[in-house]
Amino acid sequence: MQILLMNLKQYFWPRSLLSRTLILTVLSVFIAQTVASMFWYTQSKQRKVEGLKAASESIAQMFASTTSFFQSLPVEYRHIALDQLRNMGGARFFVSFNTEEIHIEPLPDTIEKREAVSTIQKVLQKKLLNVQTIKVNFSRPETSRVLNNHLFLTYLPKSWAYHTLSLEPLNSAILVIQIELMKNQWVYIATVLSAPYITLENEIVNAEQFVFFITITTLLLVFSFILIRNQTRPLKRLAQAANRFSTDIEQPELVEEGAAEIIAVTRAFNLMQKRLQCYMDDRKKLFGAISHDLKTPITRLRLRAELIDDKTQAIKINRDLDELEIMVKGAIQTVKETDIHENITQIDVLNILISIAEIHNQRHQRVLISGKQTLPFSGKHLAFKRCLTNIIDNGVQYGDEVTIYIHDNEKFFEITLCDNGPGIPQKYLKKVFDPYFRLHTDLHGTGLGLGIAKNIIHAHGGDIILSNRSSGGLQINISFPKVE
Repeated sequence: MQILLMNLKQYFWPRSLLSRTLILTVLSVFIAQTVASMFWYTQSKQRKVEGLKAASESIAQMFASTTSFFQSLPVEYRHIALDQLRNMGGARFFVSFNTEEIHIEPLPDTIEKREAVSTIQKVLQKKLLNVQTIKVNFSRPETSRVLNNHLFLTYLPKSWAYHTLSLEPLNSAILVIQIELMKNQWVYIATVLSAPYITLENEIVNAEQFVFFITITTLLLVFSFILIRNQTRPLKRLAQAANRFSTDIEQPELVEEGAAEIIAVTRAFNLMQKRLQCYMDDRKKLFGAISHDLKTPITRLRLRAELIDDKTQAIKINRDLDELEIMVKGAIQTVKETDIHENITQIDVLNILISIAEIHNQRHQRVLISGKQTLPFSGKHLAFKRCLTNIIDNGVQYGDEVTIYIHDNEKFFEITLCDNGPGIPQKYLKKVFDPYFRLHTDLHGTGLGLGIAKNIIHAHGGDIILSNRSSGGLQINISFPKVE
């Protein structure tokens, strides 16, 4: 499970500082808005419930007065009074006298609804002591019935009840109170609550809050994007310069800009580059002086060795001078091979391998190449060619045939070489890179080729690993990670 989470994080979690900052900004804004909305919702809900209870008490008082007024009228005059109210354009309440209880399709139960119903029932029960039944509920205009169980509110003339019980375009909740005065005599009173209690809905986030949240988030993202992009641009240039540093130590200095910390890092990088440039110049001068100074005494010693009468000693001295000269030439060669002053260019690795293979495949095919390069690879062309030449020459010389595989993707560029030779003893797999170390006693090499190849690969930001194949032969894996 842990491995799965790590893989998901690797593939789906953004890697750049800019994208991570933007995601964290959105997340922080969302959490902050959620906490603020919950706090606001709790406080608003409490205030709304308190206000609803006060409004419900006021409405209940008026309902009680209305009921008492119609109770005081003779039964035959009650409808006359209602008709007069309707003909005058309606009333604040819709009132009717029915012979049965009207069926109500209630709204879903909410805190607001429970508080309103409970408050109204308490007030009516306290004010109307001589009634049999009091029923309080809420319904929607489109499902509300009036006068009887077959007549919907929408069927009535607007002058009767439509304007009283409908607040278009709001889907207002209708408060319906039915009071049974005596058997088969029901007072039906309906009205809508005043704002902001019209709908009795639990709105955690309303439209205005949602627009505010989107606006604030957008502004934060824009400002964060501009700020972080300006701060990360010097970091990106620094990373690119550090990646090129291994192959191009003479690159121009970086411009010191950005935050104080970034300027400090850039200044340290520029200073380090200057020091290394001075070191490399001093090393070239040193080896040049050593090679120049050693040629004269070596030549002088050869002449003196010719004057020695003891031929055996003369041969030994000349052999020692040959070894000394080889060591000096090898040291100079190592410096020259690993310190190649070339410009960084796009390298066609496949073309380089083909040109090297053609030299070995003149009589019969000894180098096979499989795969292709699909993405650009930046480096020093001559140095890279010398590196591959040294490795392939060794493989052909000691392994007879070499098969080369190229693997290219967005993350790595890899070259794998397999030969058919005896391989290398396990304890010498790392030691063969040491200068002048050789497993063979022939006179075809100096023991510097693999060391030079390793230095060039490291200078290009790669790595080389030797291993023995289970089927026999040596396998060389060269890998170059690609920097984004």
